[in-house]
Amino acid sequence: MRAELTRERILASAAHIFAEHGYAAGTTNHIAEHARVSIGSLYQYFPNKDAILAALLVRHIDRGTWMQADELDMSPGSLETAVRAMVRDAIDNHSDDPRLLRIMVEEAKFSQELLDTIDRHGKIRVGQVRDLLSRHPDVTVADVGVAAELIQFTIEMNTHKLMAAPRTIAVETFETELVTMVTRYLRGP
Repeated sequence: MRAELTRERILASAAHIFAEHGYAAGTTNHIAEHARVSIGSLYQYFPNKDAILAALLVRHIDRGTWMQADELDMSPGSLETAVRAMVRDAIDNHSDDPRLLRIMVEEAKFSQELLDTIDRHGKIRVGQVRDLLSRHPDVTVADVGVAAELIQFTIEMNTHKLMAAPRTIAVETFETELVTMVTRYLRGP
């Protein structure tokens, strides 16, 4: 239990340091000092700052599980509301700290653990979207499996881009336009 608390304190300190000072300036010494642990203790948990950043990204991805998927209204005429819930969930999962998100996206070294986490998370999310599409009466796409992959990728990548970059589009405008695009695709002509 104590080891997990120390690990979490190191990760919280690293998130703060990276967001505040940038990845290059966020040394392991600075992280250890902020976490109030010795540099030796930090190295017991993480071999270097790349591993710390990868752990932050794994944690970010794992927190992105769509919890309300089973609570959506599946009645005719409710597709736009269901799509809005998907988009809003992605926005909420990426709105904590745009500077840290940008650093995680741009600087993280892709370890096998990170690649496995991305793959696992992607499969879960695509499965949730596929389930929603296969049950919703307003969906008219020919292949819900392909549609689920396309929608999940479109929502995630566009949300990452918007939330990690200086805002050129208002979040509300982004949400409305993405919901409209996805809903029209799913309803068909």
